[in-house]
Amino acid sequence: MKVAIYARYSSENQRDASIADQFRICREFARRQGWQIAKEYSDHAVSGATLLRSGFQAMMASALRKEVDLVLAESLDRFSRDQEDTAGLFKRLTFAGVNIVTLAEGDITHLHIGLKGTMNALFLKELAEKQRQGTLSEAEEAEMDDYIQVADLVEVLKAKALTTLK
Repeated sequence: MKVAIYARYSSENQRDASIADQFRICREFARRQGWQIAKEYSDHAVSGATLLRSGFQAMMASALRKEVDLVLAESLDRFSRDQEDTAGLFKRLTFAGVNIVTLAEGDITHLHIGLKGTMNALFLKELAEKQRQGTLSEAEEAEMDDYIQVADLVEVLKAKALTTLK
């Protein structure tokens, strides 16, 4: 069985070691299964909310050319967090006769696509809301810092004015 391994991390806050860790555990799993690793693909610091990832696109092209029998990843959300994209990935690969296996979920079925796709979509929605709230909090903190700086300046000017008047 020829396997393509895919690894991804999404944020600049994460590190390249995440890719190495994903490859390491996927290689070990493939070895235990007796599978031959044909190719490894990765995307560094790229969101799973888009399919516009060079590693992902290369993996898909290889799979659709039937150069591999299955694609392997740590979890389904490494491929995509977008519900529609996850369903499309499953549909295209299944049609091409290429299986999807993840360490977290095992052999991917329609049930995984429905449930995990929904869970990943909710994760993205919550993440976007937290980022929006974080941005608002940062803006409010910056406004407060500006207010404090202006208030401090006013106090300094008052003190100088009082000193000058004496």
